[in-house]
Amino acid sequence: MPTDATPPTRGSVPLTPDTSGSPVARIGEPTSPGGGARTGAAGLAGLEPRVGVPKPDPILVADGVTRAFGGLVAVEVEHLEVQRGAITALIGPNGAGKTTFFNLLTGFDKPSAGTWTFEGKKLGGVPAYKVARLGMVRTFQLTKALSRMSVLENMRLGATNQRGENFFRALVPGMWTGQQRKVDERAHSLLGRFKLDAKAGDFAGSLSGGQRKLLEMARALMVEPTMVMLDEPMAGVNPALTQSLLGHVKDLREQGMTVLFVEHDMDMVRDISDWVVVMAQGRVVAEGPPDVVMADQAVIDAYLGGHHDAPLTFEQEQAQLEAAQEDHR
Repeated sequence: MPTDATPPTRGSVPLTPDTSGSPVARIGEPTSPGGGARTGAAGLAGLEPRVGVPKPDPILVADGVTRAFGGLVAVEVEHLEVQRGAITALIGPNGAGKTTFFNLLTGFDKPSAGTWTFEGKKLGGVPAYKVARLGMVRTFQLTKALSRMSVLENMRLGATNQRGENFFRALVPGMWTGQQRKVDERAHSLLGRFKLDAKAGDFAGSLSGGQRKLLEMARALMVEPTMVMLDEPMAGVNPALTQSLLGHVKDLREQGMTVLFVEHDMDMVRDISDWVVVMAQGRVVAEGPPDVVMADQAVIDAYLGGHHDAPLTFEQEQAQLEAAQEDHR
């Protein structure tokens, strides 16, 4: 969290005044030819791998976000920034608070304390449907497809500002049929991209688990979001569809979208993520590039448990062995 000693900032990037009085970016910060900070994965190059490190162009910033259930504190995130245009993985053991944190950011739950902004707009208290309209959409670990509606009808539900949703306009087809055709064109285009076009007329409930994951991701894109949040996109997916899903996630970044996803598959995290954030017991315990984070002792302890009783020296190890032998005599 910022302190009184924190240098002045522009956005979230600490600045240091030069002798002429104009601010310059901190040492090691990647910049574009025009002098501004670079966006996307390139903007993460050279950043210090530490908790709460400022990003050159954050799209999402959370401060002091806490969620308590009675005496149990499920989430306690002091400061986190998500880089625009990059793929950020949110990892951690079961019960670390990852999905609860997702729920808070997207308006599906209310925090006990804290604030967060998306594109500079405060989202505390904003309902989930308004968060989606602002451009931040999410998928769920357990898919939310409406089983008794067709795949195409599920896609239509994702489009926003539909004129036909108004009762009085719905009575005059001429006021909404043109827009409906455009919605259907976009839906069919996305279904084709996700290889679901042949299933457009089928009930969503007839799809396999992996296909429902694809449908949920495609439906989220009907909003034309700037940020997509995926909660365990590979959970329950047939290995045959895994590579397809990975390709679609990477494609989101290529289209300029920001991706934040929760995942337990470390091979997937290494493959597609530009930055990794690790949660344990509700707190962020590490963040940085995938290879650096995977070798972090705090991360290893979070997943496997800290070895606090492990001997630190050869003499301590010998003493523990002798003590164990005495116990068995």
